[in-house]
Amino acid sequence: MQTKLTLRLDEALIQKAKAYAHRSGKSVSSLVADFFTLLDSPSGGAEEELTSAVRSLLGALEDTSLTKQDYYRHIEEKY
Repeated sequence: MQTKLTLRLDEALIQKAKAYAHRSGKSVSSLVADFFTLLDSPSGGAEEELTSAVRSLLGALEDTSLTKQDYYRHIEEKY
């Protein structure tokens, strides 16, 4: 059974949500329902939404000892 839910949001946020919904081919209600569904999932849905390209980057920034100079050296060597 579906029930009506009223949300009070800033007008600019509503317009962004409507534009996103239009681009994704969904309704705003469907987007909200998807979000609420993710809240109940064990992982919060975060990993399910990641593309393979993004998943391949996980952990890439764990080495915090790198500096800008390391980056510049890498770019110079690469090109």
